[in-house]
Amino acid sequence: MKEFKEHTDKHYEADLKDLKEDILRMGAVVEEMLVFSMKSLVDRNSAFAEEVIKKEPVVNQLEMMVDDRCLKLLALHQPAAVDLRFIVISLKIGKDLERMGDLAVNIAEIAIELNQEPQLKQYVDLPRLSAIAQHMVNRALDAFVKQDAILAKKVLEQDDEADNLKDKIQDDLVPMMEKDKEAVFRAVRLILIARQLERIADHATNIAEEVVFMVQGKDIRHQYSRSGSG
Repeated sequence: MKEFKEHTDKHYEADLKDLKEDILRMGAVVEEMLVFSMKSLVDRNSAFAEEVIKKEPVVNQLEMMVDDRCLKLLALHQPAAVDLRFIVISLKIGKDLERMGDLAVNIAEIAIELNQEPQLKQYVDLPRLSAIAQHMVNRALDAFVKQDAILAKKVLEQDDEADNLKDKIQDDLVPMMEKDKEAVFRAVRLILIARQLERIADHATNIAEEVVFMVQGKDIRHQYSRSGSG
């Protein structure tokens, strides 16, 4: 009986490790999609956008793998306390990452449209907003791996910065649309990209909140202001 228990525990620990690695693989793909989607816009090179679109099925497949692994862990091992929180949070993080992948694809598709038009203005604030969102995603995943609630809370502190920059981008583009009707198509799409980036930042915030719950067992949702819907 003792040998069976030790064998089971080894498999359990291996399954938990594999789950964490699946989340990290998924996060790495999503981070690359975010980088390439913005690079497509800034470099006016739609080939980068096409690469982002090709990666969407990879993210979807990884999400299903995470879901399946989590459900098997819950069914076979009946985890308690910290492990239970880790598994439940992994399920949620998988969904957040999948949604980020969708948003990166949205940006890539808009970039393809904009790359066929004359550039409306020099892109300065959008790359800045993208860099903030990417940093938040990277930090949130790092906090997850390290089980670091302090690092996770630093991600939460960046959310207002992303929201404010999104508002600035929108405020800068609205007058351009009012002055020039021919600018409306391009300006609206730039505003849409800013909103996608803000939502990515919101999903990074979700992950950070989930990490705090995983580590401390404390639900801190709604304690940090957010203007975006996520």
